Amino acid sequence: MKIKVTAPGSLMLMGEHAVLFGQRALACAVDKRITVTLTPRQDRSVIIDSELAQYSASLDSLKPEPALSFVLTAIERQVAKLPGGFELLIRSEFSHTVGLGSSAAVTAAVVTALQAYSGNECSPQALFSESLAVVHQVQDGRGSGTDLVAAVYGGVVGYTVATVDVAPQIRALQGIPTISLFYVGYKMKTPDVLQRVEGFAAQAPELYAELYRLMGQTTEQAERAVDNSDWPQFGRLMNIYQGLMDALGVNNRDLAEIIYTLRSSPDVLGAKISGSGLGDCVLALGNPSDFQLSYEQIPVTVSAEGVTIEYI
Repeated sequence: MKIKVTAPGSLMLMGEHAVLFGQRALACAVDKRITVTLTPRQDRSVIIDSELAQYSASLDSLKPEPALSFVLTAIERQVAKLPGGFELLIRSEFSHTVGLGSSAAVTAAVVTALQAYSGNECSPQALFSESLAVVHQVQDGRGSGTDLVAAVYGGVVGYTVATVDVAPQIRALQGIPTISLFYVGYKMKTPDVLQRVEGFAAQAPELYAELYRLMGQTTEQAERAVDNSDWPQFGRLMNIYQGLMDALGVNNRDLAEIIYTLRSSPDVLGAKISGSGLGDCVLALGNPSDFQLSYEQIPVTVSAEGVTIEYI
């Protein structure tokens, strides 16, 4: 019996940067999905057919492949529990070059398929915990897990990272906003952006601590607005958060051009960077019918559905 798993891409709605300092974040699942189909084998072979790489090895001696680091780490963590070899077919409805959380989606989908294959628990909490462990292992402990929460749970979720004493705080919200997304045409890798912000923060640590606190307060109010489907208020809070992102030093001229052009549309209630900044995407609340810039619009809607499992 084959196991077919899908996981949605995701977007940060609010909480960028500040989530790493214990502040609240909001993320949503989108209607672009990654599909992983696991076919059991009678031997110990692992065969992976992905758009990023083709792979074949023994389950007992997996060899590295950088393009499949999240997939192979997920397999390595569960080797002892797996009943045998398998084939993985991985297909995506969106490019890994655009910031829709492709790494989180493929990690969540592969972890879910392997958990199901080995007979382990597939509750959202269990899937999120194992997926986050995979990401941290690949990224040397870095990564808030916000995109993973959205990929696993679906819809819009409020999230605070775990601490030594407290489990992660995850809450599914009621509202489903109408969003639109615009790609600036390039992106800076998140670790590089974070390193740059760390350099700024070292020059003014008290100011940056206050910025993160204000970001957290803004996100907490935004969470209530989403839960109540108060979209004018959510749009205002998006604009406030964008101002704080600008103060962090992660805005630039191209992103600002998109943001202010979007805000001039009567169909848009708010606009901000989605992600770490200095490239990638701008998120708008609403769908402008009169957008006049040449930047690419990425058609997305919020998806209420998180990870799905089907036995075929």
